[in-house]
Amino acid sequence: LFTDLRFRGGLQYDTLFTAFELKETYVGYRSSKFDIYLGAKIVTWGRADIFNPTDNITPYDYFFLSANPDDMKLPNFLMQTKFYFNPAINLEMVLLPFYRPSVYRYDLFDLDESGEYGGLISYRTYTVFGDVVRPHPAFKNGSMALKLNFDFPSIGFSISWFRGYDPMYGFDLDTALISFPSWTELDYHISLSPKPYLKNSIGLDFEIPVASWIFRGETALNLTKNYADSMFIPNPGLQYVAAVEKGIGGWTLLAQYVGSYIFDFSALEEIPPYDQVTIPLPEYMYAVTQRELTQFNRRVFYQQEKFNHAATLSIDKSFLREILKTGITAYYNFTSDEWFIRPEITWKINDVLSLTAGGFYSAGPGKTLFSYSSDVMNGAFVELKASF
Repeated sequence: LFTDLRFRGGLQYDTLFTAFELKETYVGYRSSKFDIYLGAKIVTWGRADIFNPTDNITPYDYFFLSANPDDMKLPNFLMQTKFYFNPAINLEMVLLPFYRPSVYRYDLFDLDESGEYGGLISYRTYTVFGDVVRPHPAFKNGSMALKLNFDFPSIGFSISWFRGYDPMYGFDLDTALISFPSWTELDYHISLSPKPYLKNSIGLDFEIPVASWIFRGETALNLTKNYADSMFIPNPGLQYVAAVEKGIGGWTLLAQYVGSYIFDFSALEEIPPYDQVTIPLPEYMYAVTQRELTQFNRRVFYQQEKFNHAATLSIDKSFLREILKTGITAYYNFTSDEWFIRPEITWKINDVLSLTAGGFYSAGPGKTLFSYSSDVMNGAFVELKASF
């Protein structure tokens, strides 16, 4: 029996709150031949760090403020089994009867806009997000994952398959309403519905140690349907990560390339200015909204181009016999020009107490996810932790 209960309180996003959180609670049985677990559990797949293309099971609360990024992981109610053919080979199966989405606080983003059409009418756009449209509880709407894992001294690798609803969801246009406060003013109210999508994912990951080097790789083939007619469903494609880790003079360096290739990709058509078209204003605004929302979904899934290229670099080192530890992680997306940097330092005061301080800063061009979230997430953190 394992239980992780947490109580949190304070000021977050300008709101006072108290929360009792059931992080994980599950029962299980372990033996040399098989393991079985049932309950609220966090299951993470893949051998890559930061970005895991095969990690389709665990939802994340991306706006959970904590010094430890792993605190963003959310549990699922699930059944997990492992069958051990021998000490080096095992088969893992996970069944998820209910869908739990990741948490995106888009309601914290300032997406409202204002401008003019044809120099005649000034407009204001107001955007609101509804609740996630969850799949109806049914056997066919559950999720299933299988992984055949091999762990040998010279190489570790696994082959996996996932069928179900991805915790990462897109957005569909729910309503678009126009009102005219005056003859020269227009208000446009847009309501968006977060909607999950069904996919099949076939994954492969590996880890190869060579002397003081460690080489890792991970890739996933994601297959979806009806993506051409539904803006909240991403195109099928490949996601991949290549990483190398090296220890140099007490420093640990981890460099990663993160990429994706999109199948059946087509660029969005540009919509000309209003004074160059002959359609009524409501139809024109609806067409603009459809295009902008489709582009927004593509940014969520990093599918705004046929290829997407990014890189991460992590450096850390311990000092004073593990009493002091410093680290920094940086990320840059060459396709979207988004980036973040996250430095931190931890002082192990004694066997019980540790003090961590650091910061997070991100940025990106206008209308990218990092440009919206930077106003909310950028800042510093300090954590005093007691372990016993």
